Parts: sequence; C-alpha cells; structure tokens
Amino acid sequence: MRYAKSICHWPRDDRPREKLAKYGEQSLNNSELLAILLRTGIKGESAVDLARRILQKFKTFREMSAAGPEFWMNIKGLGPAKIAQIKAALEIGRRFREDEHLQQSFQIKNAEDAVKILMPQMRDLKKEIFKTIYLDGSHRVIQIITEAQGTVNFANPIIREILQKALQFCAVAIICAHNHPSGDISPSSEDRQFTRRLADAGRIMQVTLLDHIIIGDNQSYSFADQGEMK
Repeated sequence: MRYAKSICHWPRDDRPREKLAKYGEQSLNNSELLAILLRTGIKGESAVDLARRILQKFKTFREMSAAGPEFWMNIKGLGPAKIAQIKAALEIGRRFREDEHLQQSFQIKNAEDAVKILMPQMRDLKKEIFKTIYLDGSHRVIQIITEAQGTVNFANPIIREILQKALQFCAVAIICAHNHPSGDISPSSEDRQFTRRLADAGRIMQVTLLDHIIIGDNQSYSFADQGEMK
C-alpha cells in the first residue's frame, strides 16, 4: 500500500518499525526492511517510497551489494550517511552467510566445502582478489586471509608471504582461491604456473597445497577435482 503522507502519519500496523516489532522481521517486504535502514525519506517521498526507488534501480540486494560507487551517484535522497548504513547492513548479511558456512563446513573435506565458504564473499567482486584458507592437520579452518587485491583481471599474491603465514598459524595444509570478475572460471596459463610454484614451495616447507579454486558467478573451478594437483 502507498500513502501520500509521511510514515509517522500512517496507521501503526503499516509502519515498518511497528510492524517489525509486532509481527517480526519476516513479515516485512524488501522495501520496508530497507526503509528501516534509511529511517527518513525526503520531501514528498516517504522512506518506503525512497526504498522502492532504490530497489527498482538495483533490482536485488545482491546487485546492490556488488555495486560500485558510480551506481550510487545521483540517487536523489541518498547522502553518504544513508549509503554507509545500507552498505554496512549488506556486509553484515554477507558475513553472516560466511560465518554460517564456516560453522557448517569447519572441517573442509573437499572443494565443495571450500566453495560454500568462499562463494558468497567472492562471486560479485568487481576486482580480482586472492585468498588463502589455512588448515590444521584435520583440515579444520584456522584462518582465511586475503593475500592480494588487484585489478579487474589480475592479483599478485606472494608465495613467500603465504608460506610464512602458514608457519605462523601452524598450518599443515592450505587451499588458495581467487575470483574471475568476468565470471569465466577457466584457468589461465598464469594460474597454472602459480599453482605449480606454490605447490613446489609448499612441499619444501612441509605445507601441502590441497587445491586452487577459481570463483566465478555461482560456479567454480577446482584444480584438485580436475586432477591438476598431482
């Protein structure tokens, strides 16, 4: 339902905050949830109307989370404070999913377990990043570290630093991963060369490289599953 006047003049059961308190957050639609973050609208437009307009631009919260600064420019009614509130809430949601997967897949048995942890945080990135999962002797996660951040198609992790961290964390195995912002998960010749170099250096330091995973848009490539870790 759309009202012409501000939310404070709406019937109490239709106001997003009151509706949440009475019926629970699951009862709110996306515009109402976003309106609570925005808190206020602008002259002639309620917070819910502003939220609807934002969602019309981005379509989904996932697209909103992945949007760069240029997509937020020139949205009437959004200043730095409101944008920061929205981005913080989206990041909390993403980290919640990450924590949930960490609890469910604390012991990594295969590439699928690693992908469940990495996919939510890496699939929508506009620049290439490189992460390492450090594992103990039972392949339980000790730490997940972002080793390098690059351009739209290049990140440059340093093998020496990765293995230094492995020794620091007392890790006996690692899984490395990077994303392809293009969505194409095919490994490049540089990806294969880096994997060989990291595996060879790890053997010298008695740190096993279990897998190298490439993250695309809801799909992944596992060097181990493809028999390329032998």
